[in-house]
Amino acid sequence: MFSHRTDWKLTPNRFTQAQQELRAAGRELLDLTISNPTRAELHYDAEAILQALVNPKALDFDPQPKGLLSAREAVAAYYRRQHDDVDAESIILTTSTSEGYSYLFRLLCNVEDEILVPKPSYPLFEFLADLQDVKLVPYPLLYDHGWQIDFPSLYKAVNHHTRAAVVVHPNNPTGSFVAEKERTALNNFCHEYKLSLIADEVFLDYAHDGAPRPTFAANQDVLTFTLSGVSKISGLPQMKLAWIVTSGPGEAVSAALARMEIIADTYLSMNAPVQLAAPALLGQRRSIQPLLLDRVRANMNELDRALARQKTCRRLDVEGGWYAVLRVPVTQSDEDLAIEILRRLSVLVHPGHFYDFSGDGHLIVSLITPPKDFHKGIVQVLGLLNQ
Repeated sequence: MFSHRTDWKLTPNRFTQAQQELRAAGRELLDLTISNPTRAELHYDAEAILQALVNPKALDFDPQPKGLLSAREAVAAYYRRQHDDVDAESIILTTSTSEGYSYLFRLLCNVEDEILVPKPSYPLFEFLADLQDVKLVPYPLLYDHGWQIDFPSLYKAVNHHTRAAVVVHPNNPTGSFVAEKERTALNNFCHEYKLSLIADEVFLDYAHDGAPRPTFAANQDVLTFTLSGVSKISGLPQMKLAWIVTSGPGEAVSAALARMEIIADTYLSMNAPVQLAAPALLGQRRSIQPLLLDRVRANMNELDRALARQKTCRRLDVEGGWYAVLRVPVTQSDEDLAIEILRRLSVLVHPGHFYDFSGDGHLIVSLITPPKDFHKGIVQVLGLLNQ
């Protein structure tokens, strides 16, 4: 009755089952995995956000496949002020980066074609690939005083079915940016094998040292698709405004945009109120990003202070984003350890295998957790791991 592409295991995993059991028993859980900024006890300018959605023009249906020009110009202005010049005509609006990936997989791949993706990374890729009949082939990120792309493994992974390579800049959850020499090597690699480059930059503005990192949206060496949106830029995941910026050699860009415009026209998924509110929603980044970065830095300092008082665990280097990776003793699988922490302490942390770490001994915590919860939870977790 159903397609094979949706033949997933639908029963909850053991970690989720443990959460459900504890909540059903009335246990209050301390969540150190929070990724939703609207639930992170941050102050939003509610009046400005809601007022931006009240626009009489939203009563008119103006179907523009790429998205309303005013919204695309707002995105272009964001890049111009924050990063680099981007032409509004190179932008296609989507409801989410997930939808953007779907457009790109359909644009670039035939059935069973392959996309190279980093490992570790965000687990959503697997479901998106299944739905688009695309095969994911991982390439490793190696850790040695910081994270680096394993280029020998990248070259071994490519074949005649490969259509693109994905980079996450900065990576989620490792928080590692693509270094300039890696960017050059990636461009050379994609040029050599006639591949497109897909750059996910949702956390680009969250460099912990405050130094801006260059965007792939200005990459001209190979056909490049850069994904981002207000979910992270403005801390507004509920507003469902994202985009794809296409850059690279002129003929390839024109051909890609012409095809993507038809894909976008087929769905016309963007709604008018959010598009019309785009300038205001993007403007919210000026107030919310400092709050989020202050939260991230404060929790990172708290984590480092707690780690300094023990000898069992350590934090891996992180440059940006909202997460930290803890290296912990391997006494059991990461999932078993996360479940033990959950049952004994009522504290939620993510096991490394959720993000496809190659081995056990990794736990992931969110740095946007409310400070009092973060302090309490980290002290308890490290206390348990040092028994």
